Amino acid sequence: MVDGVDERLKSILLEVAKETKSEVIEMEIMPDHVHLLVECNPQFGINKLIRMMKGRSSRYLRNEFPWLKSRIPSIWTKSYFVSTVGGTPLDVVKQYIENQRGV
Repeated sequence: MVDGVDERLKSILLEVAKETKSEVIEMEIMPDHVHLLVECNPQFGINKLIRMMKGRSSRYLRNEFPWLKSRIPSIWTKSYFVSTVGGTPLDVVKQYIENQRGV
């Protein structure tokens, strides 16, 4: 996720979040993965949100950046990790995500 792909990916993920009435609280795009802190309506479902984000971003990015098609077989794997923050203060989680760039 380099050479402009990262910025376009951010805009796509924010677009999907807005459409689904979800909120991206924090986002860090790494060269090979993405960290998101998202607030999502449980009735909508985090799995549906992630599926929409991955599907749309894959489609759009591969059309807008044709070189991605030849460099990698697919943009996303089928897997993802989700965890609730529970009693953890959001500032702690946000700071963790922000600090991923330096790791």
